[in-house]
Amino acid sequence: MLLVLYYFEIDEEDEMKRRGVSKEHRKDPIVQMGLFMDTCGLPITYGLFSGNTLDKQTLIPMMGELVDKYNLGRVIVVGDRGMITGDNIAQILTDRNGYVLSFSIRGADKEFKDYVLDEKDYQRRDDDEKGFKIKSRQATRKIHVTNPLSQKKKDYYAEEKHVVFYSPAYAAKAKYDRARTLEKSRDLISHPEKYSRSTGYGAAKYVKNVVFDKSTGEIIQEQGKKLTLDLKLIQEEEKYDGYYAIVTSEYNKSDREIINIYRGLWEIEENFGITKSELKTRPIFVKNIEHVKAHFLICFTALVIMKLMEYRIDRKYAVQTIIESLRRCECSLMDKNHYLFDYYDNVLKTIGDNLGIDFGLQTRTLQSIKKELGNTKKRS
Repeated sequence: MLLVLYYFEIDEEDEMKRRGVSKEHRKDPIVQMGLFMDTCGLPITYGLFSGNTLDKQTLIPMMGELVDKYNLGRVIVVGDRGMITGDNIAQILTDRNGYVLSFSIRGADKEFKDYVLDEKDYQRRDDDEKGFKIKSRQATRKIHVTNPLSQKKKDYYAEEKHVVFYSPAYAAKAKYDRARTLEKSRDLISHPEKYSRSTGYGAAKYVKNVVFDKSTGEIIQEQGKKLTLDLKLIQEEEKYDGYYAIVTSEYNKSDREIINIYRGLWEIEENFGITKSELKTRPIFVKNIEHVKAHFLICFTALVIMKLMEYRIDRKYAVQTIIESLRRCECSLMDKNHYLFDYYDNVLKTIGDNLGIDFGLQTRTLQSIKKELGNTKKRS
């Protein structure tokens, strides 16, 4: 499950449309959508949450509803570290389900960091990306779980498999992203008056002595304290460029299986990208809560249809390519009863061969179009 924010083109808040933490630093009211999908990459269901709901509070309630409604049996949760807490992990294991989660190496303890950087046990394969290496271990990790009675944290020990890999491509991306941020950090040092807590987000991380005014968010110039780059922090982060860690309850599965399962999260992110860019899920212009729910239902239904189409043609073409070809498959009226279809490509041919529709016909009568639509409904 992944939770993504959708903003409204309105100013007013209500029970559902609430202002919350936004990665894009928007001040608009937002609603959150959580999406579940199966191992084939097909969306199963979704849930809507108010904009101020914490990510970690959405997973377990949705999982319970999903398992009960669809009688799924054992479920493996694939998620990022923002979604998962010690409480959620403990509940997942208590329910005899499993998890495959990303894990922050830079935020880990010294023992885990040393394990990552230790060259011992890393494996390389000829068919991998050049420079790619991977290793794993079984280990016990201490997490903190809330006691439901006292609301105090207690230690809980989870038996896990830790999969760590290094990718040169991932390292290059990390260096590129940091270089862009450091460029902004240097500009912040030179022109602090241009930045605030929100506009300096990310860049301020690498600058020493940055202090923000609590009321205005502006940078306060403290006497005798010069803004400088935090070279020690930069050097520390550079050590882990290219490394990625996954923790999982599925310690009987191979390293490659774990990575393939985790790729399911990337597919969910791709699905959300499709809803935002291709299906125009946001911004949301409707206001009534029932209309908001209807808006998301329509977008979810469209996403399911497109992913089913992609699945039916064995993922030969991406959803974005399918949508573009279908949009161009239009007709114009030639005379009273005949229509001209003047666009045809390999994507439409592939779809037509799979669904039994001849998109190659240039002219059709109104009756034949209606008949084709009727046959499509019967086949579905």
